[in-house]
Amino acid sequence: LETPATFPAHSVALQILGTFVLWVGWYGFNPGSALIIDNPGSTATAALCAITTTLAGASGCISCMFFDSLLEARTTGEVSYDLTMAMNGCLSGLVGVTAGCAVVAPWAAVVIGMVSGLVYMFVSKLLIKLKIDDAVDAVPVHFGNGIWGIIAVGLFAEESHMASAAYSTEHLGWFFSWANGSSDANLLLCQFCAVCWICGWVFFVMTPFFLVLNA
Repeated sequence: LETPATFPAHSVALQILGTFVLWVGWYGFNPGSALIIDNPGSTATAALCAITTTLAGASGCISCMFFDSLLEARTTGEVSYDLTMAMNGCLSGLVGVTAGCAVVAPWAAVVIGMVSGLVYMFVSKLLIKLKIDDAVDAVPVHFGNGIWGIIAVGLFAEESHMASAAYSTEHLGWFFSWANGSSDANLLLCQFCAVCWICGWVFFVMTPFFLVLNA
């Protein structure tokens, strides 16, 4: 029989394994989805999706663990490296880049992943402060970074990648509009409206369900 002292190590090992299983699965989700597009640029788009997915997951992992360690050092004077923060930061980066994986450049995927790690940290600590129970931090990872990922498309969508993926290039990401001497923020506004619509839809459809379930 295993001693109780070995349980935490096994638990962490299973969490790490689960994170990598999800990460590998993301390659079927992001690049795999691009391969069903019937256009000449589908293979290039799938390759870009694989690159951006990898970079965002890795940068989310690093930024979340780094800033968590930095915050701990400032508050307690001690430094440790929390694998849970690293793994959830990784998943946050993967979630954050999913919406725009086909239309953002690799450098933008790194930025999106880094911000995703910070979004996760902020929302996770906010839930603790509000005393809301979320045992697996699903809200910070998926809700918080789902919103960030949608907004990121309106900021970082690049014309060449949008064209390759057979999207309209009439409106670009806001940063690229600035670079072209324009203040066109139509795509960013559309992404913001999408966030509002999704949140509204889920609220009005699921609230009655949960009220009945609770009763």
